[in-house]
Amino acid sequence: MLKKLKKIILLVVYKCYVKDFNHEQEKREHTESAKINKVHKRFREVSPDIVPKQMTGDEAATIRVPREQMEKLPELKENPFRTRILEVFSRDGKGNLTFEDFLDLLSVFSEQAPRDIKVFYAFKIYDFDGDQHIGPADIETALKLLTHNELSPEEVAQVCEKAVEEADVDGDGKLSYMEFEHVILRAPDFLSTFHIRL
Repeated sequence: MLKKLKKIILLVVYKCYVKDFNHEQEKREHTESAKINKVHKRFREVSPDIVPKQMTGDEAATIRVPREQMEKLPELKENPFRTRILEVFSRDGKGNLTFEDFLDLLSVFSEQAPRDIKVFYAFKIYDFDGDQHIGPADIETALKLLTHNELSPEEVAQVCEKAVEEADVDGDGKLSYMEFEHVILRAPDFLSTFHIRL
């Protein structure tokens, strides 16, 4: 009788646990669904003539909003790297985003994204020529974007030289991913500034 009672108690506890677990899972799924709907609404606001109210089939991966329209998003409009960010996250490499691309972008730039993911994409953004290194030309391009071409050519050359000198551990005149990661992780404000909020 005691064994039977223990089994019944365990069964009741188990059912309560499963019920609570399923309820929590449903809440998480509902929250995720609500977030995706909010992002879809924002994506559609950029180009309501291109993006349908409800996406079906493979539309989330095939309908592209042109880069020029995406650059007008208030969250990107003032960012000097907006064009490069869109190029990095677009499957076509030209900055024309699908809804899936937009979700990826917002996921990486969310405050909850892991640091490693943020560093990986920051490296891709700064690697303007796509050669898997950040060289003087990449640093020069970044400087020009950040300063709106207000530095003299001599000042740009000096900053590029100093940046490479301080971070280039192996002495090859450019930064590898590991060297970039080492530098960026020492920047105290990197995580707090590498985000976009909708």
